[in-house]
Amino acid sequence: MKLEKIDHVVITVKDLNKTIDFYTNILGMKLEKFSSSLDNNQFRYAVSFGFQKINIHEDKKPIKPNAFNPSSGSMDICFISKNKINDWVHHLAKKGINIEIGPERKTGALGPILSIYIRDPDFNLIEISNQL
Repeated sequence: MKLEKIDHVVITVKDLNKTIDFYTNILGMKLEKFSSSLDNNQFRYAVSFGFQKINIHEDKKPIKPNAFNPSSGSMDICFISKNKINDWVHHLAKKGINIEIGPERKTGALGPILSIYIRDPDFNLIEISNQL
């Protein structure tokens, strides 16, 4: 038995609107709104880019099934970008987003990467990287 890829991940957030604004307007992801398979009157939200999707759950409105102990601010994720890291540095500065660390060299899933680290509205650690 072998797994092929990750279909989606879920983040738990305190403020849905702030999260959507950050991931769409700062990181350039696309907003998706869809109905729950369990209740067609309950809408869910996700952000996506390429073939990747991040479902968004509000901490006060859990959607079943969910993680055993969902909490905001507990995600640490690395995104690979084709845009140069220096372009990201300038883009984030224009948007008023603080870079906590970087640029610095790290090791990614496929080899060396150049990374910067920022925080989303829930203080999740967001790594933006270029493959080297």
